[in-house]
Amino acid sequence: MTLRGTPFVDNCRPLRCRGREISVGSRLSLAFLQHLRTTSSTAGVLIAVGLLAATTPARAQRGPAPTPTNLSPDVLSLACSPSAAIEPPQTALRVTGGQDSFERRIYGPGDLVTINAGRKNAIEVGQEYYVRRLQVDRLAPVTRDTPATIRTSGWIKVYAVDDEWSLVTVTHACDTIEVDDYLEPFKLPVVPTVSQDRPKPERDNYGKVIVGSDRRRAFGKGDYFVINRGTDHGIEVGSKLVLYRDKKMDQNFLYAIGEGIATEVKENVATVMVTQSLSAIESGDYVALRRETEKK
Repeated sequence: MTLRGTPFVDNCRPLRCRGREISVGSRLSLAFLQHLRTTSSTAGVLIAVGLLAATTPARAQRGPAPTPTNLSPDVLSLACSPSAAIEPPQTALRVTGGQDSFERRIYGPGDLVTINAGRKNAIEVGQEYYVRRLQVDRLAPVTRDTPATIRTSGWIKVYAVDDEWSLVTVTHACDTIEVDDYLEPFKLPVVPTVSQDRPKPERDNYGKVIVGSDRRRAFGKGDYFVINRGTDHGIEVGSKLVLYRDKKMDQNFLYAIGEGIATEVKENVATVMVTQSLSAIESGDYVALRRETEKK
């Protein structure tokens, strides 16, 4: 990390910020911090954060107390669901650390977290971002044949901004927020509308269950996983799918073990939520689309 005269705690060593000695016994009231935040520039907020952190070297600097998102369970579930990638995400925005006097790589609600962008990158107080993590299988290349899983760790809100770095707070955690997680603009998902019709599943367009969050390979009702079918195969958001298992017995049909709906669809891959499960669904099980018949 390049050290310069910023007000972040990492640059205040030893107990000195911008040339000003801070005694270990000194304290900065929360009321004063609030006064700085509402009446001074953003730089004043960051200076106050640095002063507070310098007086408590063995403790993590905490941000504002987390508040409920007031989102429905369906929306929260969709927002935290996994996605798939057939190439590494092209984003430079990353989590780089936090306001601690010791090395720490995992964060959650209530923590102040640092990201590697500021005013020069058009970052502004109040902006929100998803925090995500690319998960690959044994360092395999990310390709169409070996897609990676995108784990949504949660989402954050910009709390204070410097020229090159910013402090953010964790709005909601789906998992731990970790150093080197990447950021994408936040947008609430829309719960898909599902038709009440039950058309027959296609018999000539089987896809396969690939993997879920954290590279999980077994799933039940309410879980999400990725399949190797997408818009190129007629799947769209809200599409119904039937899940099958091949028992590998001669002269036998595939055995239906559940149903699901597509919640996110890309060209060659899609995310599916299990709506019915008669048995554990596993990687390698088959997927068939219930294709709606066109009305004349």
